[in-house]
Amino acid sequence: MRILPAGDNATLVEFDGLDETMAYYRALAQDPPAAVVDLVPAARTVLVMFDGARQPILEWISAVTPSASIDDDQGETVVIAVVYDGEDLDEVAGLTGLTTTEVVAAHLAQTWTVAFGGFAPGFGYLVGTDTRLHVPRRTSPRTSVPAGSVGLAGEFSGIYPRSSPGGWQLIGHTDAQLWDLDRDPPALLRPGTTVRFERA
Repeated sequence: MRILPAGDNATLVEFDGLDETMAYYRALAQDPPAAVVDLVPAARTVLVMFDGARQPILEWISAVTPSASIDDDQGETVVIAVVYDGEDLDEVAGLTGLTTTEVVAAHLAQTWTVAFGGFAPGFGYLVGTDTRLHVPRRTSPRTSVPAGSVGLAGEFSGIYPRSSPGGWQLIGHTDAQLWDLDRDPPALLRPGTTVRFERA
């Protein structure tokens, strides 16, 4: 773990990989000091934003013990209904050595956790427990991916909250609204949230 300054009121904590980052983020988010304004996780970092003196925040970060298991999370669970009709479903089957039915079953069977958000408002990077669904991005990204598209890329699954370019392997779509400014908070999928998929 490396702790680096990030302006006057933030500190960037760097880790070796995603598992360590998620474990520390879970621990940091459990009971942060009142001075902590926000925690922003990414694949290998957590940005700690605070209001006040830096030294007490550094001492708190250094004293935190990581939460080693995703199962320790007692957070919210979101269920998302999916129609598995993605353009790349056959491609994913070929890449994984599974049938399309087995790809869908594997996506439905596991529990996913939002590791971090990014790319677009409401886009959550979900990590699962079944490594069989780890597939590369498309060699040629699409110029436009429809909103609600459910995809796979690397170790992640994700849902496009709005139409945008993208290179993920599309396996289905959902009508779930991922980003809604009239909702508090606007993002349906937030770091630490558990996600289960079901057939629409």
